[in-house]
This record gives sequence, C-alpha cells and structure tokens, in this order.
Amino acid sequence: MQRRQLGHNGPEISALGLGCMGMSEFYGPSDEATSVATIQRALGLGLNFLDTADMYGAGHNEELVGRAVRDCRSQVVLATKFGNMRGPNREFIGVNGRPEYVHQACAASLKRLGVDHIDLYYQHRVDPDVPIEDTVGAMAELVRAGKVRWLGLSEAAPETIRRAHKVHPISALQTEYSLWSRDPEGELLDTVRELGIAFVPYSPLGRGFLTGSIRRLDDLAANDWRRHNPRFQGEAFAANVRLADTLQAMAAARGCTPAQLALAWLLAQGPDIIPIPGTRSIARLEENLGALELKLDVAELARLDRELPLGAAQGTRYPEAAMRAVNR
Repeated sequence: MQRRQLGHNGPEISALGLGCMGMSEFYGPSDEATSVATIQRALGLGLNFLDTADMYGAGHNEELVGRAVRDCRSQVVLATKFGNMRGPNREFIGVNGRPEYVHQACAASLKRLGVDHIDLYYQHRVDPDVPIEDTVGAMAELVRAGKVRWLGLSEAAPETIRRAHKVHPISALQTEYSLWSRDPEGELLDTVRELGIAFVPYSPLGRGFLTGSIRRLDDLAANDWRRHNPRFQGEAFAANVRLADTLQAMAAARGCTPAQLALAWLLAQGPDIIPIPGTRSIARLEENLGALELKLDVAELARLDRELPLGAAQGTRYPEAAMRAVNR
C-alpha cells in the first residue's frame, strides 16, 4: 500500500482513506454487516485511514466503525469530527465550536468509538460565533490530555486556517475536491502547502456522480439526500451527466473505470493529497484502490484539465442553507 504523510507532524498513512459516512446515513439504505466487512477488507488490503464523524447517523457511524476496528485498533489511523449538532429527531440544529462543547463532543465520540484516543480530530464546520483560536485552543487541550493526537479542520477558509495553525499545528484540512469540485485550487491549496498541512478531499468521486452509475434521479433511493442537492436536479443534472460521460469515455480508452481515473487525477495533484472515497461495498473499495496503480502522463492530465475544468459542474455543492455553513 502506498503511503503519504499526514502533514509535517503527522503519521504516514495509506494514500487512500475510506469515508464511512454512507454506511449509516444520507445515501439510501445500508447493511451494517456488509459495512463492517468492507472496513475490515480495507484494513486487510493495507488501507488504514478511516473517516467518520459524530453527526453521521447521529452517532451510529462512530459506533459501527468502533465495532469494526475493535480487534485491530493499533492498525488504524482513526479520524472523526465534531461541531455539527443534531437534535433528538436527527434534525440539524447548528454549528458549535465553544470550548466546553469541544470537550463534551470528544468524550462522547471516544465512548461511541470504544477507544482511548482519537488519532485525527477535525472541527467539522467553523462556528462563526466563536473565535477559531478558542475552538482550537480547546482541541489542543485534548492533545495535551492524550485524548487526541493530531488536529484537523474541515471546510475552513485560508485566513481561518492560518489563525488556527498559530494556536496549534493543524495536520489536515478536509474539503470537497474532485474533478467536478475544483474550488480548492489556488489560495486554499497554496495555504495548506505553505503551512505543511495535508489536504484530505472528501467526495472525491462527486458523490458518486463521476462513477457514471447515476444516469437519472430514480437511480437514487427515495431517502437519498442527493435528491435535494442542486447538482442532481433539473438542467444541472443533465449537464453534469455529460461531464460524467466525458470521463467515462476517457476511462474506457485508458482501460480503467471512471472512478479510478478520477481518483488517479486527484492523487496526481500532489503527494500531500489523501482522498477518502466513501463506499459500503467491497467491490467498489477494491475498484477504488486500483487507482493507486494508475499513473497518468502529462498529456492525460492536461486533457482532464481541459475537459473538466474549474467550474464545469453545474449547481452549487450544497443547498443554500448548507452552503452558508461553509467558512469562506
């Protein structure tokens, strides 16, 4: 398994991680036994970077991941996140970065995961009402207490990252990045590289769209949240299918799958890029790992840049309310 460094001060981890969110929520029905088997297969293949969050399944995902790694904890670099709060009916009730909440959330995550420390602890969304110095200061207290090893931020703006990094070294920034979400290119990537922070792209396959398997809205389960995503609706959907078709044609010519081509492109953007494609299928997991063997030449990378440039995808990444929670 290829390895990459998690920031200047972090460990070497597998060059691809596994996003576990869909094993509990958001992408239609899932089977817990299959999800656990997928995690354990990933570990058996040398993938050791698992990503979860306290909001996924309102805690269920952390419990599931904890059960899956219980007998092999030392093999895993375990990342989870706090900050997106949910109510008793799983409704979203806001972002919380208050120092006291940081400690409460960490304690709850440790209990659900069944571990004595979290390897990488992210603030899931930046709280606009709490100075980032206060939130990261509380996260640093967790490091000093041995409850957390390394710190990360998710969807944070360059200036926020700089301020946070002055309080305590930030090892990773997690933000959506793929061939249809190229917004991080420029100032954001320049900032994390200047500071020695790893970049962890989530949704590196465009929430499944870049695999070519989503051709119409009815391909999604009735309770799949993507039905409400602007990129999966109306004219935007039709335009984005054409982008997926372009990628599929290029992958066929290359003798690989669209997912492998999309991931290989991301991996080629720099040795500090560590994508975390999510899946609950062993077959998809093994397919994704095939991207590590796919080396793209200069001409192939240039063509992908031309065919799927910045801004090519139609529609915003999230509905309007969720976009307001992104620190920009």
